[in-house]
Amino acid sequence: MKLGLGTAALGRPQYINVRKENCDNSDLNHFRKHSFTVLEDAYQSGIRYFDTAPGYGLAEELLIEWLQTKNDASIKIATKWGYTYTANFDINATVHEIKEHSLFKLNEQWNFSKKLLPYLKVYQIHSATLETGVLENKEVLTKLAYLKKEHHLKIGLTTTGTSQLKVIKKALNVLVDGKQVFDIFQVTYNILDQSLKEISDELLSQNKSIIIKEALANGRLLKNNNFPHYSRMYVTLENLSKKYKVGADAICLKYCEQTIANSIILSGASNSEQLKENLKTNTFSLSNNEIELLNSFKTSTDSYWTERKKLPWN
Repeated sequence: MKLGLGTAALGRPQYINVRKENCDNSDLNHFRKHSFTVLEDAYQSGIRYFDTAPGYGLAEELLIEWLQTKNDASIKIATKWGYTYTANFDINATVHEIKEHSLFKLNEQWNFSKKLLPYLKVYQIHSATLETGVLENKEVLTKLAYLKKEHHLKIGLTTTGTSQLKVIKKALNVLVDGKQVFDIFQVTYNILDQSLKEISDELLSQNKSIIIKEALANGRLLKNNNFPHYSRMYVTLENLSKKYKVGADAICLKYCEQTIANSIILSGASNSEQLKENLKTNTFSLSNNEIELLNSFKTSTDSYWTERKKLPWN
Protein backbone atom coordinates (compact mmCIF):
# COMPACT_ATOMS: atom_id res chain seq x y z
CA MET A 1 0.00 0.00 0.00
CA LYS A 2 1.18 3.50 -0.76
CA LEU A 3 0.81 5.31 2.55
CA GLY A 4 2.00 8.90 2.81
CA LEU A 5 2.34 11.15 5.83
CA GLY A 6 0.39 14.38 6.14
CA THR A 7 2.14 16.88 8.41
CA ALA A 8 -0.71 19.16 9.52
CA ALA A 9 -0.77 17.68 13.03
CA LEU A 10 3.05 17.80 13.20
CA GLY A 11 3.39 21.43 12.19
CA ARG A 12 0.84 23.16 14.37
CA PRO A 13 -0.28 22.26 17.88
CA GLN A 14 -3.99 22.65 17.11
CA TYR A 15 -5.86 21.04 14.25
CA ILE A 16 -9.46 20.22 13.31
CA ASN A 17 -9.80 16.76 14.76
CA VAL A 18 -11.54 14.53 17.27
CA ARG A 19 -9.05 13.82 20.04
CA LYS A 20 -9.51 10.97 22.50
CA GLU A 21 -7.00 12.36 24.98
CA ASN A 22 -5.94 15.76 26.24
CA CYS A 23 -2.91 17.00 24.37
CA ASP A 24 -0.60 19.68 25.77
CA ASN A 25 1.46 21.14 22.94
CA SER A 26 2.32 24.38 24.70
CA ASP A 27 6.08 23.64 24.82
CA LEU A 28 7.10 24.51 21.26
CA ASN A 29 10.63 23.09 21.53
CA HIS A 30 9.27 19.78 22.74
CA PHE A 31 6.63 19.86 20.00
CA ARG A 32 9.32 20.37 17.33
CA LYS A 33 11.45 17.50 18.61
CA HIS A 34 8.42 15.24 18.80
CA SER A 35 7.39 16.06 15.21
CA PHE A 36 10.95 15.55 13.97
CA THR A 37 10.90 12.09 15.56
CA VAL A 38 7.63 11.18 13.84
CA LEU A 39 9.08 12.21 10.46
CA GLU A 40 12.09 9.98 11.03
CA ASP A 41 9.98 7.06 12.25
CA ALA A 42 7.80 7.38 9.14
CA TYR A 43 10.88 7.26 6.94
CA GLN A 44 12.30 4.25 8.76
CA SER A 45 8.91 2.54 8.30
CA GLY A 46 9.18 2.91 4.54
CA ILE A 47 7.08 6.03 3.94
CA ARG A 48 8.50 8.22 1.19
CA TYR A 49 5.62 10.62 0.40
CA PHE A 50 5.28 13.60 2.75
CA ASP A 51 2.53 16.20 2.40
CA THR A 52 2.90 19.68 3.88
CA ALA A 53 1.84 23.32 3.51
CA PRO A 54 2.64 26.84 4.78
CA GLY A 55 -0.75 26.71 6.48
CA TYR A 56 0.54 23.90 8.69
CA GLY A 57 2.58 26.14 10.97
CA LEU A 58 6.12 24.79 11.37
CA ALA A 59 5.65 21.85 8.99
CA GLU A 60 7.61 23.11 5.96
CA GLU A 61 10.40 24.40 8.18
CA LEU A 62 10.62 21.06 9.97
CA LEU A 63 10.75 19.16 6.70
CA ILE A 64 13.50 21.38 5.32
CA GLU A 65 15.53 20.72 8.47
CA TRP A 66 14.79 16.99 8.39
CA LEU A 67 15.68 16.65 4.69
CA GLN A 68 19.18 17.91 5.47
CA THR A 69 19.73 14.56 7.23
CA LYS A 70 18.75 12.61 4.09
CA ASN A 71 20.24 11.70 0.74
CA ASP A 72 17.48 9.63 -0.81
CA ALA A 73 16.04 10.46 -4.21
CA SER A 74 12.98 8.29 -3.51
CA ILE A 75 11.62 10.88 -1.04
CA LYS A 76 8.78 12.94 -2.50
CA ILE A 77 7.56 16.14 -0.89
CA ALA A 78 4.21 17.73 -1.75
CA THR A 79 3.39 21.22 -0.57
CA LYS A 80 0.71 23.79 -1.26
CA TRP A 81 0.04 27.49 -1.40
CA GLY A 82 -3.00 29.58 -0.55
CA TYR A 83 -3.36 29.38 3.24
CA THR A 84 -1.45 31.45 5.79
CA TYR A 85 -1.15 30.14 9.34
CA THR A 86 -2.21 32.91 11.71
CA ALA A 87 -2.74 31.29 15.13
CA ASN A 88 0.93 31.79 16.11
CA PHE A 89 0.70 28.64 18.26
CA ASP A 90 -1.82 30.31 20.57
CA ILE A 91 -4.17 27.67 21.97
CA ASN A 92 -6.87 30.35 22.38
CA ALA A 93 -6.63 31.75 18.85
CA THR A 94 -9.97 32.37 17.19
CA VAL A 95 -8.58 32.47 13.62
CA HIS A 96 -6.07 29.74 12.76
CA GLU A 97 -5.63 30.30 9.03
CA ILE A 98 -6.54 32.69 6.22
CA LYS A 99 -7.11 31.65 2.61
CA GLU A 100 -5.87 33.83 -0.25
CA HIS A 101 -5.56 32.54 -3.80
CA SER A 102 -3.79 35.55 -5.31
CA LEU A 103 -0.67 35.73 -7.47
CA PHE A 104 0.96 37.70 -4.65
CA LYS A 105 0.34 34.87 -2.16
CA LEU A 106 1.54 32.26 -4.66
CA ASN A 107 4.81 34.13 -5.22
CA GLU A 108 5.29 34.82 -1.52
CA GLN A 109 4.79 31.22 -0.43
CA TRP A 110 6.73 29.74 -3.36
CA ASN A 111 9.78 31.75 -2.30
CA PHE A 112 9.88 29.74 0.92
CA SER A 113 8.52 26.42 -0.33
CA LYS A 114 11.16 26.19 -3.06
CA LYS A 115 13.68 25.44 -0.29
CA LEU A 116 12.16 21.95 -0.34
CA LEU A 117 13.72 21.35 -3.78
CA PRO A 118 14.98 18.95 -5.13
CA TYR A 119 12.72 16.71 -3.03
CA LEU A 120 9.70 18.84 -3.86
CA LYS A 121 7.75 16.98 -6.55
CA VAL A 122 4.15 18.16 -6.11
CA TYR A 123 2.89 21.74 -5.82
CA GLN A 124 -0.81 22.26 -5.12
CA ILE A 125 -3.45 24.92 -4.68
CA HIS A 126 -4.54 24.56 -1.07
CA SER A 127 -8.29 23.96 -0.93
CA ALA A 128 -9.24 25.19 -4.39
CA THR A 129 -12.84 26.34 -4.63
CA LEU A 130 -15.04 27.84 -7.32
CA GLU A 131 -15.66 30.87 -5.09
CA THR A 132 -12.07 32.14 -5.04
CA GLY A 133 -11.87 32.15 -8.84
CA VAL A 134 -8.39 30.61 -8.72
CA LEU A 135 -9.16 28.23 -11.60
CA GLU A 136 -9.91 31.24 -13.81
CA ASN A 137 -6.99 33.42 -12.70
CA LYS A 138 -4.77 33.51 -15.78
CA GLU A 139 -1.80 35.03 -13.95
CA VAL A 140 -1.84 32.29 -11.31
CA LEU A 141 -2.36 29.49 -13.84
CA THR A 142 0.45 30.80 -16.05
CA LYS A 143 2.81 30.91 -13.07
CA LEU A 144 1.89 27.36 -12.05
CA ALA A 145 2.49 26.14 -15.62
CA TYR A 146 5.89 27.87 -15.53
CA LEU A 147 6.85 26.24 -12.23
CA LYS A 148 5.72 22.88 -13.58
CA LYS A 149 8.03 23.14 -16.57
CA GLU A 150 10.93 24.88 -14.83
CA HIS A 151 11.16 22.49 -11.86
CA HIS A 152 9.60 19.32 -13.31
CA LEU A 153 6.78 19.46 -10.78
CA LYS A 154 3.37 17.85 -10.74
CA ILE A 155 0.83 20.63 -10.30
CA GLY A 156 -2.24 19.79 -8.31
CA LEU A 157 -4.95 21.01 -6.01
CA THR A 158 -6.66 19.90 -2.85
CA THR A 159 -10.41 19.96 -2.47
CA THR A 160 -12.78 20.26 0.44
CA GLY A 161 -16.50 20.72 0.95
CA THR A 162 -19.61 19.76 -0.98
CA SER A 163 -18.24 21.06 -4.31
CA GLN A 164 -15.23 18.74 -4.53
CA LEU A 165 -16.35 17.07 -7.76
CA LYS A 166 -17.29 20.36 -9.45
CA VAL A 167 -13.84 21.75 -8.68
CA ILE A 168 -12.11 18.65 -10.06
CA LYS A 169 -14.16 18.66 -13.26
CA LYS A 170 -13.42 22.33 -13.83
CA ALA A 171 -9.70 21.81 -13.15
CA LEU A 172 -9.49 19.04 -15.75
CA ASN A 173 -10.46 21.61 -18.38
CA VAL A 174 -7.89 24.22 -17.34
CA LEU A 175 -5.33 24.65 -20.09
CA VAL A 176 -2.26 26.85 -20.49
CA ASP A 177 -0.72 26.87 -23.98
CA GLY A 178 -3.04 24.02 -24.90
CA LYS A 179 -1.85 21.71 -22.12
CA GLN A 180 -3.63 20.59 -18.97
CA VAL A 181 -2.19 22.28 -15.89
CA PHE A 182 -3.30 19.84 -13.20
CA ASP A 183 -1.78 16.39 -12.76
CA ILE A 184 -2.70 15.46 -9.21
CA PHE A 185 -5.81 15.72 -7.06
CA GLN A 186 -5.82 15.50 -3.26
CA VAL A 187 -9.37 14.73 -2.23
CA THR A 188 -11.31 14.04 0.96
CA TYR A 189 -12.51 10.44 0.80
CA ASN A 190 -13.56 7.94 3.43
CA ILE A 191 -16.34 5.55 4.44
CA LEU A 192 -18.70 8.45 5.12
CA ASP A 193 -17.93 10.67 2.10
CA GLN A 194 -17.59 8.37 -0.91
CA SER A 195 -18.25 11.02 -3.58
CA LEU A 196 -14.77 10.65 -5.10
CA LYS A 197 -15.89 7.32 -6.61
CA GLU A 198 -18.01 9.24 -9.10
CA ILE A 199 -14.95 10.66 -10.83
CA SER A 200 -12.00 8.44 -9.84
CA ASP A 201 -12.16 6.28 -12.97
CA GLU A 202 -12.15 9.37 -15.17
CA LEU A 203 -9.11 10.75 -13.34
CA LEU A 204 -7.21 7.51 -13.72
CA SER A 205 -8.14 7.25 -17.41
CA GLN A 206 -6.51 10.67 -17.89
CA ASN A 207 -3.38 9.48 -16.05
CA LYS A 208 -4.03 11.77 -13.09
CA SER A 209 -2.76 10.90 -9.62
CA ILE A 210 -5.10 10.69 -6.64
CA ILE A 211 -4.10 11.49 -3.06
CA ILE A 212 -6.65 10.67 -0.37
CA LYS A 213 -6.88 12.92 2.67
CA GLU A 214 -9.05 12.73 5.79
CA ALA A 215 -9.39 8.95 5.43
CA LEU A 216 -10.51 8.80 9.08
CA ALA A 217 -12.97 11.70 8.66
CA ASN A 218 -11.00 13.84 11.13
CA GLY A 219 -11.37 11.09 13.73
CA ARG A 220 -15.12 10.57 13.35
CA LEU A 221 -14.59 6.99 12.13
CA LEU A 222 -13.06 6.03 15.47
CA LYS A 223 -15.64 5.04 18.08
CA ASN A 224 -16.98 8.12 19.83
CA ASN A 225 -20.03 8.55 22.04
CA ASN A 226 -20.56 12.04 20.63
CA PHE A 227 -21.65 10.48 17.33
CA PRO A 228 -24.34 7.94 18.28
CA HIS A 229 -25.73 8.00 14.74
CA TYR A 230 -22.63 6.06 13.65
CA SER A 231 -23.12 3.29 16.22
CA ARG A 232 -23.84 0.58 13.61
CA MET A 233 -20.72 1.56 11.69
CA TYR A 234 -18.64 1.49 14.88
CA VAL A 235 -19.82 -2.05 15.64
CA THR A 236 -18.90 -3.16 12.12
CA LEU A 237 -15.45 -1.58 12.35
CA GLU A 238 -14.92 -3.15 15.76
CA ASN A 239 -15.81 -6.60 14.41
CA LEU A 240 -13.44 -6.19 11.46
CA SER A 241 -10.72 -4.95 13.80
CA LYS A 242 -11.03 -8.10 15.90
CA LYS A 243 -11.02 -10.32 12.83
CA TYR A 244 -7.85 -8.82 11.34
CA LYS A 245 -6.19 -7.97 14.68
CA VAL A 246 -5.72 -4.30 13.77
CA GLY A 247 -7.27 -1.00 14.84
CA ALA A 248 -10.28 0.62 13.21
CA ASP A 249 -7.88 3.14 11.67
CA ALA A 250 -6.21 0.41 9.61
CA ILE A 251 -9.60 -0.88 8.44
CA CYS A 252 -10.58 2.63 7.28
CA LEU A 253 -7.29 3.15 5.44
CA LYS A 254 -7.57 -0.26 3.78
CA TYR A 255 -11.08 0.60 2.62
CA CYS A 256 -9.69 3.66 0.83
CA GLU A 257 -6.90 1.68 -0.79
CA GLN A 258 -9.17 -1.07 -2.08
CA THR A 259 -11.90 1.23 -3.41
CA ILE A 260 -9.76 3.91 -5.11
CA ALA A 261 -7.18 2.24 -7.33
CA ASN A 262 -3.56 3.43 -7.46
CA SER A 263 -4.05 6.13 -4.84
CA ILE A 264 -1.76 7.35 -2.08
CA ILE A 265 -3.55 7.55 1.26
CA LEU A 266 -2.30 10.10 3.75
CA SER A 267 -1.85 9.17 7.37
CA GLY A 268 -2.60 12.11 9.62
CA ALA A 269 -0.77 10.54 12.55
CA SER A 270 0.28 12.99 15.25
CA ASN A 271 2.61 10.53 16.98
CA SER A 272 4.66 7.44 16.19
CA GLU A 273 2.25 5.04 17.90
CA GLN A 274 -0.62 6.20 15.67
CA LEU A 275 1.64 5.84 12.64
CA LYS A 276 2.59 2.30 13.67
CA GLU A 277 -1.09 1.40 13.95
CA ASN A 278 -1.86 3.00 10.56
CA LEU A 279 0.86 0.92 8.92
CA LYS A 280 -0.86 -2.30 9.97
CA THR A 281 -3.12 -1.68 6.99
CA ASN A 282 -0.43 -3.52 5.00
CA THR A 283 -1.11 -6.81 6.83
CA PHE A 284 -4.53 -7.80 5.45
CA SER A 285 -7.16 -7.33 2.74
CA LEU A 286 -10.90 -6.80 3.07
CA SER A 287 -13.27 -9.15 1.25
CA ASN A 288 -15.71 -7.90 -1.37
CA ASN A 289 -18.60 -8.45 1.05
CA GLU A 290 -16.82 -6.43 3.72
CA ILE A 291 -16.22 -3.60 1.25
CA GLU A 292 -19.91 -3.63 0.34
CA LEU A 293 -20.86 -3.51 4.01
CA LEU A 294 -18.62 -0.49 4.58
CA ASN A 295 -20.04 1.12 1.44
CA SER A 296 -23.46 1.03 3.11
CA PHE A 297 -22.40 3.64 5.68
CA LYS A 298 -22.13 6.35 3.04
CA THR A 299 -23.64 9.69 4.06
CA SER A 300 -24.70 12.66 1.95
CA THR A 301 -22.01 15.21 1.22
CA ASP A 302 -24.18 17.93 2.76
CA SER A 303 -24.53 16.16 6.11
CA TYR A 304 -20.86 15.13 6.08
CA TRP A 305 -19.54 18.67 5.62
CA THR A 306 -22.11 20.29 7.90
CA GLU A 307 -20.91 18.01 10.68
CA ARG A 308 -17.26 18.60 9.84
CA LYS A 309 -17.68 22.37 10.15
CA LYS A 310 -18.74 21.89 13.75
CA LEU A 311 -15.56 20.05 14.74
CA PRO A 312 -13.33 22.08 17.08
CA TRP A 313 -9.71 23.09 16.75
CA ASN A 314 -7.88 21.25 19.53
